[in-house]
Amino acid sequence: MSSNQSFTSECDRAPRLNEMADFFSTTAAGRSGVPLKMPDVDRRLFEGDPALAEFIDAHRLLWGNFDPHYFSSIPYRLEEEARLGDAMFRYGMATGRADRPATFYVLGSAEGTFARTLAQAGQGCFRTLSCSPNKENEESFYSHGAPAFAEFFLGPFHHLTNELIRTSDRLRHFSEGFDIILEDTTFQMYSPNRPAQIEFVRGHLKDEGIMIFVEKFSHDDANEYSARELQKDYGYKSRFFTNQTIERKNSEVLSIMNKNEITISEMADAVDQHFRHAYITWNSGNFYTVTASNSAENLSRYICSMVPPCIPNEYVYTGTPQSLLNPVIPDLQFRGYGRNPV
Repeated sequence: MSSNQSFTSECDRAPRLNEMADFFSTTAAGRSGVPLKMPDVDRRLFEGDPALAEFIDAHRLLWGNFDPHYFSSIPYRLEEEARLGDAMFRYGMATGRADRPATFYVLGSAEGTFARTLAQAGQGCFRTLSCSPNKENEESFYSHGAPAFAEFFLGPFHHLTNELIRTSDRLRHFSEGFDIILEDTTFQMYSPNRPAQIEFVRGHLKDEGIMIFVEKFSHDDANEYSARELQKDYGYKSRFFTNQTIERKNSEVLSIMNKNEITISEMADAVDQHFRHAYITWNSGNFYTVTASNSAENLSRYICSMVPPCIPNEYVYTGTPQSLLNPVIPDLQFRGYGRNPV
C-alpha cells in the first residue's frame, strides 16, 4: 500500500466519519446541539472597529444549523471569526485582482459560512472553497442561494485531491493552488497524525501561501488542561447549554476527540516539516490559532493586518503574536497594537 493510500485509509477509519458521524449529522441538521439562546458577539471587544462589525453582521445573515452550536462551544471563537475575516479580506484585496482572484480554502467549517461571507465581501477579487462530509451542511450552504464566488465540496478533506480539482468544472479555477488555507478544528477529529495531515493539505497551497490552523491542543500538564476545560464549560458554555448537555457531549464526543489532540510543541515539530515560519496568533484556553508560511513577507503582511485578539484576558494563556518557528520580525505586532481587551 502506498503512503497516499495508507493516509486515505487512516482518514476513512477516523472518528469524524464513524463514531462521531451521528453527532455531526444531527447537529448540522438542527436536530440536536441547539443552544438555549443564540450566541452573539461582545461588540465591546471590537473597540468600535467598523470593519469587524460589518463582517460579523454579514456573517450572521448566512448562518446555518451548525454555526450556533459551534460558536456557543468555544469561548470567543465568534469574535475571532470576525478578526480572521477582516485580516483575510484585507490580505485578499491586496493580493487578488479581477482577472486573477486570490483564493481561499476553508476545511472543517461546517456549512461554509466563513468562506461564503469572505467571497461575498470580495465581490470577485477572491474565490473561496469550503468542504464538509455532511450533506446537511451542503444543504445549509445552498439554503441562501448559489453564491457567485464561493464553492462547496461535499466530502471529507482527504477526498479532495488535486486531480479532482483539475478535472472539475466547478473547481478547476483553484487548480493553481490557494493563497490561504484555513483548517478549522478538522484534524483533531481524524487522528493525531499532523505531519501527514499537513502534508496532504499543503499540496493545495501555493508555494508562498499561508496556512492557518485553528485547533484544540492537549497539554503536558493534565491539571492545567482540565482547569482550562472547566473554565470553558462552566464560565462560557453554561451560558448556552445545560450542565447535563455539556457533560453528555464531554462523555460521548470530546472524550474521543481528545485522543487526537497534540501539544503545541508537537504541533511546532509537525509544522516545521513543511513550513519555515509559524506564529501563534490567538489563544482561548486550550484552543490556539497557528499561522504558518514559507514566505516571511506574506506572513508578516498578513499578521500585521490583524487587530489584537478580541477576547477577555482571563481566557488567554499565551502572548500573541508568538513565534513558533523562525521569527520573521523580532517585534512583529498586530495592527492597532496596544488596544486593551475587556
